[in-house]
Amino acid sequence: MLTRREFNLTLAGGLVLATTPALGAAAPTPAQTRGPFYPVERPADTDGDLTHIVGRTGRARGTVIEVVGHVLETDGRPVAGATVQIWQANAAGRYDHPRERSSAPADPDFQGFAEVTTGTDGAYRFRTVKPGAYDSRAPHIHFMVKGAPPRPALVTQMYFAGERQNASDVLLRGLTERQREALTVVFGADGSGRFDIVLAPG
Repeated sequence: MLTRREFNLTLAGGLVLATTPALGAAAPTPAQTRGPFYPVERPADTDGDLTHIVGRTGRARGTVIEVVGHVLETDGRPVAGATVQIWQANAAGRYDHPRERSSAPADPDFQGFAEVTTGTDGAYRFRTVKPGAYDSRAPHIHFMVKGAPPRPALVTQMYFAGERQNASDVLLRGLTERQREALTVVFGADGSGRFDIVLAPG
């Protein structure tokens, strides 16, 4: 996993990943519901590092992870200039949202929402914490990806391989096996996982 300084340099320098996507036909990433916890108001700090809020000295509680990937066309070409947003629960399974009714503890040092723009290679990167499970939901991260107009935004969710709640998650279990595989990411010992996102033709 990158240090914070290295992470910030990758954000400033175009998000170059160690590997590049292979060309070839691919199915579009399955869409999923946006859910009730998309931010009503965007936080002041929306950069790609959700573990630290500008102006605060604390760090988000939980296991730090990095989610990296490319936004791609179905033929494997990168989508440059795409906007990638994520939002998620904190490590305890609680959202920072006025509709949240969970008794789980809030984390004032967790950003909860972020937005980055893909580089010429279609790459993106986020540093965050692994979200907690809640109710009937397995740990997951919400994504919204916007390419150039008039292409519609893709809203989907990313899941974590090996979670016991995956089998009973109300949204994940409604997908085909292939769709579940497309949305489920294996994280390495270094805390990083790769989630490539394929947009349907606009």
